[in-house]
Amino acid sequence: MQSFISTRDPVQRVATIAIAVILVFATLKLGAQIFAPMAMGVVAGVILAPITQALERVGLPVGLSAVLVLLLGVSGLFALAFLLEPMVWRLIEELPRIKWELRTTLQDMRDLIRGIDAVNREVGAALGAEPGAPEQSSAPEMPGVTDALLLAPFVLAQLLIFCGTLFFFLLTRKSIYRGLARLIGTSADTIVLLRRFDAAERLVARYFFTITLINVGLGVFLGSVLSLIGVPGPFIWGAAAALLNFVVYVGPMVLTLGLLLAGLVAFNGVMVLGPMAAYLLLNLLESQFVTPALLGRHMAVNPLLIFVSLVVWLWIWGPIGGIVAIPILVITIVMLDLFEPESDTAAEKAEAPEPQGTVS
Repeated sequence: MQSFISTRDPVQRVATIAIAVILVFATLKLGAQIFAPMAMGVVAGVILAPITQALERVGLPVGLSAVLVLLLGVSGLFALAFLLEPMVWRLIEELPRIKWELRTTLQDMRDLIRGIDAVNREVGAALGAEPGAPEQSSAPEMPGVTDALLLAPFVLAQLLIFCGTLFFFLLTRKSIYRGLARLIGTSADTIVLLRRFDAAERLVARYFFTITLINVGLGVFLGSVLSLIGVPGPFIWGAAAALLNFVVYVGPMVLTLGLLLAGLVAFNGVMVLGPMAAYLLLNLLESQFVTPALLGRHMAVNPLLIFVSLVVWLWIWGPIGGIVAIPILVITIVMLDLFEPESDTAAEKAEAPEPQGTVS
């Protein structure tokens, strides 16, 4: 079989690889209900692997370390849900008022459009055109609480898949890495590949924990600013900013539109743009100064790669894909050895020969 593949011409090899990639992505999309929480569990396992290693160094067995880390991760999720629960119920209580404000805003826009349409009909009648019947549109209906409750069994199944994947990955990750190393390269490459797996764990864990601290800080600052300018539910918006900032590009865009709507509901005049402007300023400071300073320039990733990875995984798995897109990209880059540590860069610059000053 190997000789058959090696004798193919390049066009056939490229076509075979393209078909395989299409089939893989189609399978991932069709099986999103299973593969998405599994991928989330693997990414969470990579992020929490340093904690497992620390527990193993203390002398705890691998199984007990995996159980403790799993309990830690699940407890963190429940703690987050407990902290967000009052905000969620407050948002549900505010839904009728938000719906009324939205309907009023849409009615004002509809009246404006009808006025423009009336002028168009008068102009058309003056030019001899036949008047057409105006198009009626209805405001979109918001989903109810019952619809959300019906999703509970689905969410529970996703949570069980996530927890099972996380536990067994933490329990067997070393053997998984050794098996992948033997599958990817030769026996001589095994040590190098295992080092890259270890580097990927450390970089992804560092990236996630740093981004978590940055996002929490962004949420606190945004909630404080919105509280000062008088936006209702400021810390709900702060929590939303912290969570949505994990989904790069898309999350900030969604929150920007939401704060624009909040400004339309809460204020008049120029202050309508106040909440959105405050968030955009904080997001600019975070993305251009805070994140590069804390993560380091050696972890900088090409924005095009980030955008493509985000689009692909959002298309495949939705919000979960948006969360795992960057960790998957970082792991791929580390395994391809495309990251260049700062120390190595400095050493190469020190070893580089000085340019000669001779004039020919």
